[in-house]
Amino acid sequence: MALLKDRQVVTDVWTHVGDDAEVPSDAPAIVSIARWRELRDSLEGRNAPIGVLLSAGDGPDAVLDDLDRLDLIAIPFDHFKDGRGYSTARLLRERHGFTGELRAVGNVLRDQIAFMERCGFDSLEYAGGTEATRALSAFEDVSVVYQTAADRRASAAALRNHPSKAFSNGTSG
Repeated sequence: MALLKDRQVVTDVWTHVGDDAEVPSDAPAIVSIARWRELRDSLEGRNAPIGVLLSAGDGPDAVLDDLDRLDLIAIPFDHFKDGRGYSTARLLRERHGFTGELRAVGNVLRDQIAFMERCGFDSLEYAGGTEATRALSAFEDVSVVYQTAADRRASAAALRNHPSKAFSNGTSG
């Protein structure tokens, strides 16, 4: 599985650690939310970054008390038609101010890439059928947006009403 981060295919330095496996003390590790809750104090004292994998039904409330302790939050997409992960990402970024890495995991397909970035995802564990380097073009699939989002792109209305678009009589074109 390829990792897309900052609009590039990169090497993943994070390790997904199963609930029955030992958490490495010196490497970035992603643990389940259940394991995080169980071992929070001991995992915090590590000399390496720590991330949490939410469950499909978990919203941002599952990690609100720990945002300052987490370097990465992985949000699962089990099915193409399940959009809860988009909402969780936007809430974590916009309402709760999470500045760490937000990662989409699971059934991440090319058609979702641009929308995931708009919602605040930094990285995507790409599972699509298209070669990952070719799938990067999906970041450019949406050229005009109609509402603001975590990516802070100007909406069509804002662009249309921008002062640089005004005619000399004050109307916009």
